[in-house]
Amino acid sequence: MATKLKSLSDFSHIAIQSAKGLKVGIVVAQWNAKVTGVLYEGAYQLLLKQEAIEEDIQVMEVPGSYELTFGADMLLRKPEIDVVICLGCVIQGETPHFTFICDAVAHGITHVALKHNKPAIFGVLTTNTLEQALDRAGGKHGNKGEEAAVTAIQMARLNKGISK
Repeated sequence: MATKLKSLSDFSHIAIQSAKGLKVGIVVAQWNAKVTGVLYEGAYQLLLKQEAIEEDIQVMEVPGSYELTFGADMLLRKPEIDVVICLGCVIQGETPHFTFICDAVAHGITHVALKHNKPAIFGVLTTNTLEQALDRAGGKHGNKGEEAAVTAIQMARLNKGISK
């Protein structure tokens, strides 16, 4: 397996831009809170490390990953919001529910970004087990919340640059 014993959150090959002046929304699912809480902390702390101001970060909790799309839509309706990070975790079960939720969330986040012409970042773990999720939420494979924050900064800066 390509990810075995490898941190996936390696940013050494890129220069992470400043988040100063960006207005960032974070929508985080309450379901699988043991995982999403760590994703949120990773994203939030990385934004602060990159000079975001606490008052410029708006956080919204939603019940589950399915609701991330509507949460992102609510935040992106605000003219001051530059980018939204969607953080969730869907773990494979015994029914097709996993497939339906993952598909709807991926398409929904893409749709809401295009609708508002602002980036909406997919920071949703879709794993087979809780252990795999924890490995990607601050475990041996890094923190996908941090990765989502880096992506948010890059995409917000790109969007602002093109908008000028």
